[in-house]
Amino acid sequence: MTKQTDLGGSFTLPGTSMSLKRMGYGAMQLAGPQVWGPPRDIDAAIAVLREAVAAGINHIDTSDFYGPHVTNQIIKQALHPYPDGLVIVTKVGARRLADKSWPHALSRQELIDAVHDNLRNLGLDSLDVVNLRVGGAMGPSEGSIEEPLTVLAELKRQGLVRHLGLSNVNPNQLAEAQAITEIVCVQNFFNVAHRDDDGFIDDLARRGIAYVPFFPLGGFTPLQSSALDAVAAALQATPMQVALAWLLQRSSNILLIPGTSSVEHLRENLRAATLQLPSEMIARLDSMDGDAGLVKMF
Repeated sequence: MTKQTDLGGSFTLPGTSMSLKRMGYGAMQLAGPQVWGPPRDIDAAIAVLREAVAAGINHIDTSDFYGPHVTNQIIKQALHPYPDGLVIVTKVGARRLADKSWPHALSRQELIDAVHDNLRNLGLDSLDVVNLRVGGAMGPSEGSIEEPLTVLAELKRQGLVRHLGLSNVNPNQLAEAQAITEIVCVQNFFNVAHRDDDGFIDDLARRGIAYVPFFPLGGFTPLQSSALDAVAAALQATPMQVALAWLLQRSSNILLIPGTSSVEHLRENLRAATLQLPSEMIARLDSMDGDAGLVKMF
């Protein structure tokens, strides 16, 4: 039987009874290459999901535009009926085209259709948390998000969505959103090498709002840094474990969703929750902001 660990402790989303383990799982890599089509080995994908839940993970991040549809269908096949306490967080605001691009899908009908696609493919009557994805490829863009968020707030009032979050937003857009509905989490690009949101994270922590960094390990181009390598060697860990441990120690409101299609890699990621970084090593890692290769992704 898979041994359960503390997984970095827990964080309760504001205004909810959802207490999430701080080490979660991101399901993007369960789809095929370029997050398109089915995986090469569906049985392996199912095994990863079941291993994650057996290890104590109760936070799975997904979207119906992964695949598209594929990732949610695999989650349903692997885990439905879902165990008590499992929180599935999905996102809307994009769609996939045949050329594998990721254009925005923020019209009223697109958002309504996306929520219903997620409900159908996950086999749910109500979605735990839906993140509205806006902004550019790797970060926020200026402008109002009132129109699309108002649509999701209506779906929340209808009971199709329980709670709402945001992805690729800045503090001004969060303030605008909070005038419309309660926001329980923010999902932005952040890791040990790319820390534009340092101040934003601290502000969210004061408000009790979760911060969920996407690409915590660099995305499709993994983080590479001599500082990471040196700290990992000193601790007899991998550089990626160190990068995850740094995030867990950065702020108690940070929830991690590293993704993988490998059971062994999943176990390796989870071991990062037991890794304690001494203050001098944290200081060395803090100095590498902007010191790793950029990620190329939608």
